[in-house]
Amino acid sequence: MEDTQDNKIPIQNTPNKEPVTYCDQLAMPIENRILTLRGKQVMIDRDLAELYGVETKRLNEQVKRNVERFPEHFRFQLSNQERDELVANCDRFNGFKHSSVNPFAFTEQGVAMLSAVLKSETAVHTSIRIIDAFVAMRNFLMNNASIFQRIERIEIKQLKTDEKVDAILDRLNGPKEPTQGVFFDGQIFDAYAFVAGLIRKAEKRIVVIDSYIDESVLVQLSKRKAGVTVDIYDGHVSRQLRQDIERHNAQYPGVTLHNYNKAHDRFLIIDEDVYHIGHSLKDLGKKLFAFSKMDIMTGSELISKL
Repeated sequence: MEDTQDNKIPIQNTPNKEPVTYCDQLAMPIENRILTLRGKQVMIDRDLAELYGVETKRLNEQVKRNVERFPEHFRFQLSNQERDELVANCDRFNGFKHSSVNPFAFTEQGVAMLSAVLKSETAVHTSIRIIDAFVAMRNFLMNNASIFQRIERIEIKQLKTDEKVDAILDRLNGPKEPTQGVFFDGQIFDAYAFVAGLIRKAEKRIVVIDSYIDESVLVQLSKRKAGVTVDIYDGHVSRQLRQDIERHNAQYPGVTLHNYNKAHDRFLIIDEDVYHIGHSLKDLGKKLFAFSKMDIMTGSELISKL
């Protein structure tokens, strides 16, 4: 047993033999315990404590007593995000998920300083073995830098290839939603299905600017998601329309009627998307008409000018 004076952690040695570090008994090589964090090669305090044959808490306590010897580039504490990534990528660190204290990472300089802080023959030998592993890892990265660069170039080419494939598939599948088009006389169902699809897409609100609203339009609006509000701006508000909306709201609440007679064209606003509709919603497909999605303003901007 080593000296147990202040600033020393006892580490057992094998009698009559050269000191044997605990890492010799580990199945995982030291190199496999070296990680890259913040652009630096580091080791986590728990792995180091296991190599030195001490508890993680005791190792960090000893470092804390000599904290002036461990500046940020020797030792730093992981952020919550870094801890979560560590847990996600390394199964052996699953225990950190339930820890209230994030682990510390030691750089090569920090490991070298540990031998001075722990002050035991075994600690010195352990630190040498770990630093040798750091050096070997660094040499491996330097000697194979060209290979890694080639792999990186291959990955970039693969990403570009994937993008091209995605573009081809998008074209084969066609656009998810047309931004402009024409419906001909007699395409009543196609036009109805198109508008119904827009209504179903709304997440927050629908605005209809159309002076020829009737109960058929309310039937379309009943297909909207729960909680989506509707504002109707109509220049010919009749008593019958008000009654129809009252009956509609009894089952599908959220429709508000506004008397507005300063619009010549028809518009359908789905959340912030503005669609110019060339025909009244109640007569879709009965005559030739066009529609287009407008990119010159948002729905809020259009409504603010009413």
